[in-house]
Amino acid sequence: MSTTDILRNNIIDKLLTITNKDYLSALYQLVKTSSVDKDIVELSEEQILMLQLSDEDIKNGKLISQTQLDKDDLKWLKGL
Repeated sequence: MSTTDILRNNIIDKLLTITNKDYLSALYQLVKTSSVDKDIVELSEEQILMLQLSDEDIKNGKLISQTQLDKDDLKWLKGL
């Protein structure tokens, strides 16, 4: 995982803990007015590979519904 990915994930983790509406609003304005929207996001080799594998799964019908995924998750969580 690149340094950029680590930083992004750390920022997201911190944002999820903020409850102050004014602070969040100020951060939102900062991000909204930045030039981030114009940047091209470069995917890592691992991300590209995961997308390719996902495409293959779709082509081969290796899919489950969200409902089934939720059931499987609950079953797994109960087993912890």
